[in-house]
Amino acid sequence: MLESAVYPVFRLGRPRYDQSTFLGRFRHFVDIIDPRTLFVSEARLKECVALLDHFKHGTLPLGTTDQQLWEAQKVKQAIIHPDTGQKIFMPFRMSGYVPFGTPIVVGLLLPNQTLLSTVFWQWLNQSHNACVNYANRNATKPTPTSRFIQGYLGAVTSAVSIAVGLNVLIEKSRKFNPATRLIIQRFVPFPAVASANICNVVLMRHSELSEGIDVLDNNGNVVGSSRIAAKHALIETAFTRVVLPLPIFVLPPVIMAFLEKRSLLQAHRRLLLPVHSLVCLVVFGLSLPFAISLFPQMSEIKASHLEPEIAMATDCKVLTYNKGL
Repeated sequence: MLESAVYPVFRLGRPRYDQSTFLGRFRHFVDIIDPRTLFVSEARLKECVALLDHFKHGTLPLGTTDQQLWEAQKVKQAIIHPDTGQKIFMPFRMSGYVPFGTPIVVGLLLPNQTLLSTVFWQWLNQSHNACVNYANRNATKPTPTSRFIQGYLGAVTSAVSIAVGLNVLIEKSRKFNPATRLIIQRFVPFPAVASANICNVVLMRHSELSEGIDVLDNNGNVVGSSRIAAKHALIETAFTRVVLPLPIFVLPPVIMAFLEKRSLLQAHRRLLLPVHSLVCLVVFGLSLPFAISLFPQMSEIKASHLEPEIAMATDCKVLTYNKGL
């Protein structure tokens, strides 16, 4: 009884939690980004995939529980791309986004940035973001490497330009005293990163707008390739990429401005970087599942809202598509 209360009846390919609610999606993505899955061995992954295959073919070993099946699916979803069926490189998995991204966030928020350090951290951040975007893209349609490079260069250029431009304007402004100028400069990474994130997503995935993405019926069968669904997927993903850096690049400067006035950090300045890193880690860890929970990964759209040829090709009223992360 206790297991059934915690683990519902297993459904292959379906989320454990209700995806029609924000809380359900939040709990689902907390599972997806669980950093413990980074340490899953190859043998354990094969075991999980095999268990799910047994379920699919009705050959489950006796005594297999719903808990084992849900945990097997959690491991597979965290490591295997849903469209390609291939393993996602560890630093670019969603479960690796916080552990590998936190040092970059700390670097972006360091005070007293020079021109060189600003360019370096913005470049490193957009390099990481580009790889994460590409690794978790909707892969139902092949994407040329040239488009990936185009998106990457566009994102780096926009991020560096905005960050450097704002820093120069703030430095030249005579309206701020040095203390105020330092505080304002700490917030520069957000508009730079948010703008670059939109540029990154649009440039890397703009081909989907002309080629469309696959839409599926209730049985998971491809009904057709929809440009309208692709537009929805890109808008949802771009919005997510703006919301994600908002708390990450706004809250730590506010929290650190408060903590730096405390006697402990005043007396032990060497603790500033570790405390700053911990603050960034906690905020990042909470912000990521919040942002990507705004929309379901497998989003739904009414068939009547899609192209006429797709609506006429199925009896299903609602179709689904993988919006990507």
